Amino acid sequence: MRFWLRSLVGAIVVVGIAIAGLSYAYWDQTVLIGSTAINYVRYWSAPAGTLETEVAQTGTAAQPASTASALPQVAPSGAAVDWPSYNKTLTSNRFSELSQINRTNAEKLKVLCTYDTGVYTGFNSGLLQVDGALIFVTAFDIFSIDASTCHENWRAHEDYVPATPQEVNRGAAYLDGMVFRGTQDARVLAYDFKTGKRIWATAIGDSKKGESAPAAPIAWNGLVFIGNAGGDIKGVKGRMYALDAKTGKIVWEFYLVPKAEGDPTRGPLGASPLNASTWSNSLQGVPITGGATWTSYTLDPETGLLYVPGGNPAPDFAAGMREGSNLYSGSVVVLDAMTGAYKSHLKIVPKDWHDWDVSGAPAIIKTAGGKKVLSVAPKDGNLYGFDLDTNALLYRLPVTRMENENAPFVIGEPVHFCPGSTGGAEWNGPAYDSQLNLIFIGEVEWCTTVTLKPSEKIAAVPPGRPWSGEASINPFYTWGKSDPAFDWAGWIHAVDADSGVWRWRAKTNYPIQSGMTPTAGGIVFFGDMGGNFYVLDTANGRKLWGQNLNGAIGGGVITYSINGTQKIAVAKGLTEILWPTEITTAKVSVLGLE
Repeated sequence: MRFWLRSLVGAIVVVGIAIAGLSYAYWDQTVLIGSTAINYVRYWSAPAGTLETEVAQTGTAAQPASTASALPQVAPSGAAVDWPSYNKTLTSNRFSELSQINRTNAEKLKVLCTYDTGVYTGFNSGLLQVDGALIFVTAFDIFSIDASTCHENWRAHEDYVPATPQEVNRGAAYLDGMVFRGTQDARVLAYDFKTGKRIWATAIGDSKKGESAPAAPIAWNGLVFIGNAGGDIKGVKGRMYALDAKTGKIVWEFYLVPKAEGDPTRGPLGASPLNASTWSNSLQGVPITGGATWTSYTLDPETGLLYVPGGNPAPDFAAGMREGSNLYSGSVVVLDAMTGAYKSHLKIVPKDWHDWDVSGAPAIIKTAGGKKVLSVAPKDGNLYGFDLDTNALLYRLPVTRMENENAPFVIGEPVHFCPGSTGGAEWNGPAYDSQLNLIFIGEVEWCTTVTLKPSEKIAAVPPGRPWSGEASINPFYTWGKSDPAFDWAGWIHAVDADSGVWRWRAKTNYPIQSGMTPTAGGIVFFGDMGGNFYVLDTANGRKLWGQNLNGAIGGGVITYSINGTQKIAVAKGLTEILWPTEITTAKVSVLGLE
């Protein structure tokens, strides 16, 4: 008996060592599989979706603003019935002039068809609709499907080794019969819109250093605009690029944080006044890191200016190791779109030690009061309005739960703060309804606890590895320990574009990360991470329709018209490391009226 017991114990030890060895050798795959399994268990107790709306006591239901004059709805190409860019227009307004689906008939919506990619992935792709085709992406595929029937037109697959195990992509761009996407190994790819045949590929980063390109590009005037991600990886610096749409040649490159001797140059450098004076990285082993861009961008065709949202500085939580304002991280950088030359910048997060990227593309709007406003919603939980004539801050409105946001991090002592490192506004920014002069923004309420480790240990992290400064050895806590699953919420705020005062707000019991889409039909629609899709009255936030679509909604929510019939398309099925969601394949559903 003792012999068999010892043999059993020995076998268990050997198997344990073998599993540990394989897990170490294939760490990225282990993290991906382990996180999926944990999220699967978490989701067993997922509650049904709820939504509660509150109208501001100081006002009544919003009324159409007769003096509002929206900026021209300029898109790369396509009619008003299409959705040809990540945020519909280059100015990122996300407003649709369609009104066939409206507040009087939205209750009759139903799912008309669904396309299943068959892939379990972090599906947060935006959606494009051009000439009757829906275009969207996953980490390794780009798809074209019929926007009426969900029938597959073509699917182009790419085999490569991603820079990180987080397999995400925010979407594609369209211009002149071509579609463009970034990849998780830091390339930009172009395809024929009709056939899916790849036309060119251009590298804008080094995946071996942890650099990737998951952002949704935008395209205009013969150029494709996209930057690199990976600013939370030690040594990675954010950069922005313009590529020739026909050939893929890099037209210009702009470093979003100071370029140092030895940093690569991939194309002509845009003129920049930036130097290392705003970074005091005096400790050996602490290179300037961060400022990368990972969502999408905004362009004003009237001025030819490109607006680039920039990520956080790194190490994320150790502000004392990088004293100063750390330009241009945490900023919106304004560049000449044709040359890449610096024009100005807006420092949104003055000093970041919370991983509060300026993430989603800002919206350029012309308000009812006649102001040209830049509306920005970073991960810090605020909605900002800037006067673009003077760059003056008009307002700063908290739009999610705020707690301990100014508390300093101390070595060895846990600090709980809201919004957390996965809170605030993530990859989808504001939308603007010129009829009501209202800005709509969806937010995440999910708090984080961070424990800072000593500076010497932070500095000792090898280049190319995650670099947050968090003390935990648990890989799931690299960017802090989030509150327990479902101790979270989502917020929608409808905010007066001139005053920055909210007119109504709604709270859901799941985070909101999808695109917000207001329409001329007096409705706004969006989804949450519980898979709940909602249609609300834009005037007062009243719920008009809601249904669970069976898959976390964290990507594109768009509307378009084909043959005179308005439809809605929704990207659903986000399944990835950071989020406890229903485990399901990535899908796109098309909705319409009965």
